[in-house]
Amino acid sequence: MKKIFSIYLLLFVLMFSCKSKQTSVSTSNEVQPNILIIHVDDLGYHDLSIYGSQIYQTPNIDALAQQSIQFTNAYANYPRCVPSRYAMMTGNYPVQNGDVPDDGFKMDNVADNKNFVKNIKSAGYQTAYFGKWHLGGEESLKDFGYDYSFAAGGSGSPISFLYPFNEKKGKGKSKKTPIPDVDEVSKEGDYLTDVMTDNVAKYITNADKSKPFMAMFSFYAVHQPLEAKENDIKQNKEEIKNFNFGNQPEFISEGTGRTKMRQDHARYAAMVETMDENVGKLLQLLKDLNIEDNTIIIFSSDHGGLSNDGTKQRDLATSNFPLRAGKGWLYDGGIKVPLFIKWNGKFQPKTNNESLVMLMDVFPTVLDITANKSLDTNGKSFLPVLINKDEWNDRTVFWHSSKARPVNTGDTKSSAIRKGNYKLINWYIEGRTELYDMSKDPYEAYNISEENPELTEQLLKELNKWKSKF
Repeated sequence: MKKIFSIYLLLFVLMFSCKSKQTSVSTSNEVQPNILIIHVDDLGYHDLSIYGSQIYQTPNIDALAQQSIQFTNAYANYPRCVPSRYAMMTGNYPVQNGDVPDDGFKMDNVADNKNFVKNIKSAGYQTAYFGKWHLGGEESLKDFGYDYSFAAGGSGSPISFLYPFNEKKGKGKSKKTPIPDVDEVSKEGDYLTDVMTDNVAKYITNADKSKPFMAMFSFYAVHQPLEAKENDIKQNKEEIKNFNFGNQPEFISEGTGRTKMRQDHARYAAMVETMDENVGKLLQLLKDLNIEDNTIIIFSSDHGGLSNDGTKQRDLATSNFPLRAGKGWLYDGGIKVPLFIKWNGKFQPKTNNESLVMLMDVFPTVLDITANKSLDTNGKSFLPVLINKDEWNDRTVFWHSSKARPVNTGDTKSSAIRKGNYKLINWYIEGRTELYDMSKDPYEAYNISEENPELTEQLLKELNKWKSKF
């Protein structure tokens, strides 16, 4: 009897041991999940009502967040479009030969053993990209591994959100790159965000059912130009008119310009809410097609909202308050982003306040899930965090912002390091450094560098050592 009991005990221990070492979600005996990545342009962390906006109503995204694992310490790798997107797509810091990719950059051929999309495709996926690419022309998407693309190319923003989309609604001619595909499938009265979503929905509906899809929908919204539907603008004007901002100033001085402190732009509010409606359409479609439970949804934005100008005053879209500053800056207003991941039955919905994750980690995570594989990149899979096997609360990450725009967004050249709770920003041309304890001061109001000279020196040394690698 004792011998039989010992055998059962040994089997139990072995089974538990094997289970405890599991670090990935096994799909070998299951249907591989579809992947839908929703990436919004210029959406600030506090532009969602679930994260505090009292002006913009985002019920569909809020509901998605509540059904997901939400990361409250998620960051873009850069506070502007091109380098942020480069980092996300390649899984690497956006620094090449000491410099940062910027407007006009074209993605070179990425070797297959470094290319996430091609490796996901090799795992049996059909791949598609919709919307803002900004890393080269349409051919670069094919070279990168996407089977299909729609309205994607070198354009960083639309000429217009109102049909016809490639004609400027105002004086003069636009110098922007036209967006392919959209005018041909649209008509008078159409709005670009709706047209984009309709074509994503069409793709998902008609996708080959014999294999899973990996589709990335990169909204052109809510980037400028700030154009919306007239009825939505009118409604938001009335709501903003009746909102009491109290003693909150409209602007404060920051860098070479101003920071907007109120979310009081009716057209931008309408754009955010239309974007939310379209996210809702896609979520409903997944339910209608009965593929919701086997579709992983990843929602994020590419950096903070446009809240700052510089020596040239401009029409500012939003406020990231209480976060400091916005697009272009290495304060959290410029780099903190919403990021949440939903997979019904696999990922238990919760809010993760501990782990520090980056956009460059997204595709390593997708590849880990789809192919149980990793590539040699700066980003890493946070799947162990998603399945409660790990917490990333002591991670060290870096930023290098060499493409400052003191005229347009008020920022000057800087680099930053975050190590655990501490974040150091160094304006290396000006010889100025600031240090913040993000656990006590998430809004970066109290520079503690003078009280902590040794820590400041240590972090600055580590930051410069990282920069020397490029």
